[in-house]
Amino acid sequence: MINTGFKLHQISAKWDKSHSEMNLENISMDVSSKSLVAVVGAVGSGKSSLFQVILQELEPLEGYIEVNGKISFASQEPWLFGGTIRQNILFGQPYDKQRYEEVVTVCALQRDLTLLPYGDKTRIGERGVTLSGGQRARINLARAIYKKADIYLLDDPLSAVDTHVGKHLFDECICRFLADKCVVLVTHQLQYLKTVQNIILLENGQIRASGAYVDIRKSNSIFTKLLEELEKEEEDEEKQKKVKKKLYIENQGEKEAPALVKEEKGVGKVTTYVYMNYIRAGGSLCKVLLLLLAFILSQVLDTSSEYFVTIWVNIEQWVIQTYNSTTVLHKTNQSSTVIANPYDLTKDHWLTSFFTGNITVYVYMTFVLLLLIVTYTRSIFFYRWGLSSSIVMHNKMFDNIIYSPMYFFNNNPSGRILNRFSKDIGIVDEVLPTTILDTLQIGLSVLSICLVIGTLSPWMLIPTIVVLVIFYFMRFIFLETSRDVKRVESINRSPVYSHLTASLQGLTTIRAFKAQEILAVEFDNLQNVHSAAFFMYLGATRTFAFWLDFFCVVYIGLVLVALLVVKGEKFGGNVGLALTQSMSLTGMFQYGIRQWSELENQMTSVERVQEYTDLTKEIEEGVDPPKTWPERGQIVFNKLSLGYSNTLPLVLKNLSFIVNPKEKIGIVGRTGAGKSSIVQAMFRLTSTDGSIIIDGIDSKLIPLSKVRSKISIIPQEPVLFSGTVRYNLDPFNEYPDEILWKALEDTELKYVVSDLPEGLDNKMAEGGINFSVGQRQLFCLARAIVRQNKILVLDEATANVDLHTDALIQKTIRKKFVDCTVITVAHRLHTIMDSDKVLVMDAGEILEYDSPHILLQNTNGVFYSLLMQTGINTAQNLIEVAKKAYILRQDAISSS
Repeated sequence: MINTGFKLHQISAKWDKSHSEMNLENISMDVSSKSLVAVVGAVGSGKSSLFQVILQELEPLEGYIEVNGKISFASQEPWLFGGTIRQNILFGQPYDKQRYEEVVTVCALQRDLTLLPYGDKTRIGERGVTLSGGQRARINLARAIYKKADIYLLDDPLSAVDTHVGKHLFDECICRFLADKCVVLVTHQLQYLKTVQNIILLENGQIRASGAYVDIRKSNSIFTKLLEELEKEEEDEEKQKKVKKKLYIENQGEKEAPALVKEEKGVGKVTTYVYMNYIRAGGSLCKVLLLLLAFILSQVLDTSSEYFVTIWVNIEQWVIQTYNSTTVLHKTNQSSTVIANPYDLTKDHWLTSFFTGNITVYVYMTFVLLLLIVTYTRSIFFYRWGLSSSIVMHNKMFDNIIYSPMYFFNNNPSGRILNRFSKDIGIVDEVLPTTILDTLQIGLSVLSICLVIGTLSPWMLIPTIVVLVIFYFMRFIFLETSRDVKRVESINRSPVYSHLTASLQGLTTIRAFKAQEILAVEFDNLQNVHSAAFFMYLGATRTFAFWLDFFCVVYIGLVLVALLVVKGEKFGGNVGLALTQSMSLTGMFQYGIRQWSELENQMTSVERVQEYTDLTKEIEEGVDPPKTWPERGQIVFNKLSLGYSNTLPLVLKNLSFIVNPKEKIGIVGRTGAGKSSIVQAMFRLTSTDGSIIIDGIDSKLIPLSKVRSKISIIPQEPVLFSGTVRYNLDPFNEYPDEILWKALEDTELKYVVSDLPEGLDNKMAEGGINFSVGQRQLFCLARAIVRQNKILVLDEATANVDLHTDALIQKTIRKKFVDCTVITVAHRLHTIMDSDKVLVMDAGEILEYDSPHILLQNTNGVFYSLLMQTGINTAQNLIEVAKKAYILRQDAISSS
């Protein structure tokens, strides 16, 4: 039997080959089956990079790797795709009911699934946007655990959940369910280290210490101080509440979740409203009329030049015939009749006397030069108009999307939005103007040709009109099909983009699960659906072109026969013009009808862009508050209720509580309790019932941008942009460099930024991926320090950082925001034990709200039970912290 596990021998690796520093240096470790190894270290120490080497995502520069067995991986930042919860957990693996139920149980997902409207059949949206951070983390972990593997790499799955859930995951999932597996756990939760077989301490990409917990404590490692902060795990067995909830799967199994909100598809012909909006986007009505006049003038000059050639030929023919007739009469002295001239040149001697010699050439050259000038000028202004129209529509669409409410992004995958900004705008940019130009030119040309033919040979109008009528009805029939097929093709392109985007975001997880083929097959299926619609459109277009060509050939045949059979026209210029115009008319008929039809098909892209330019924006109106608002930072929540859609249950239910100025409030509760929803309500990301009154002013009455700019936030998932460091700290360029450097110094990032080649002007990678998660969180803290708002919100900001970074953030907040109101959404109770008050929530309702010390006096209370789940020794320490903080506040109140 092969011994499963992996071995690293003197591994050195770095992400950027141009940098001198290694991300990992001289790493050696041997992990076998039935072992639990914990990897700990400060932010940026190389913990995640170690996993990337094992997964062969980061190629080692030195050393070698041996892996025996299948690997399963849970990433630090949860990766979920836009399907049901069950699909995200199974991830292509066959459904084993018994194993699935056990995984759901050990990952503490039962209660969440019972609260969701469709259980594990609930669709979670792209990136799991409808779930809390803890729920996303547990589903991400469940996917890794469900896979039958030999080696499990778990990158910090415990940080995003509360203490009770974290203990359950560690005991039931990691220690019991994976007892006979090789498990490597990256964690910042040091209270769990006593029960692991081996601990690896990383610093700056090097292993500083390795061994059992007791050995590490006795060593002279630089991490000894960090490990001394480890709360002693209480050995008493806690009474586990094993509530059997297997019925949720059976009951929910029959209840199918609704499909993802489908992309809207236009019906019938493209409306005049779409055409008018496109025309107006290019400029004023006066500009459009002048442009149309230029098209008409260009066509008049073109037709006039051709007609002038006919006159020129007829004059020359008349002169020759007159000369020949005169010569014959002179020689024979017999009477002869001169051939009649339709221009009656015998009477209009000025024509023959004026259009002689070089004058005729000069006149024709004048026509041609004028035609060139007008056509060139018209084309320049037309394409400038088309470009202007495209820019206006793009900017309006971008503006509307940026200011759309959050439910729009929850219900629309990124592929749909990307589709509008890529393919649809691409058509409006590059293809549509040329199609409009062709349609206008050919339409005016056909009209002028019909007028010329009607003037020279009225009888030829009969077949011309017949062909025009046939072509029009053919176009009508073609558009009824092709227009909707084009819409279907555009809609079916969005899932391809969404799938590609999601796959790129979760590439490491996909490779770790060896799911490339599954994703490739799914991509092929989506591509096939799109290709089927696209080829259907091509087939309809080619069929239409064939029948147009067929009737063009018939028309040419009729014209040629008519010219041979019908007699009476003797002037070659007239016959030549009629013949050339008829011949060109057939090509124009065919191409013009195709372009006219294509115009409406391409206008469906304008229609799709128009849908996003008409999106409902967030309500921005309101009365500007005083410039110093908010001065005190008081927040009153009055009967606040929040739901993410009309079809889903409320996530906040009639909340009423007061946050006094300068108070530090902690919000606790299990994942999914509604903690982060309070933050969304404060920033008005979702419509609410009730009110949030800040310093006596209802936030709904204040312009949205003002509300958001006056509240600082350090989010659960750090947000950095792909601009410079300066731009990420001060996006509006409002503060001098001294303030920026001071903020970086307060967050221990000064030397990190100083070491960058361009300092504050150094570019950040997209999402800040060139920094660790902890460093990204510190950048968000620095950004908040720079703004110095009176209200600061921390949405589980320290969930994914080590204890040192956590302590740094807490220390900095206490120092820099002492005169500010601070609301902290927390999983780690030690971060809020010295708060003025703690709000305990569950299922969107307030269970308890008071000082931590007072709440802990109730031994039957929810907050007390949450504290006890950390272990008695840890709980006693935290009780002392709460008591001291309470006494200090009371003394401060008494002295004031």
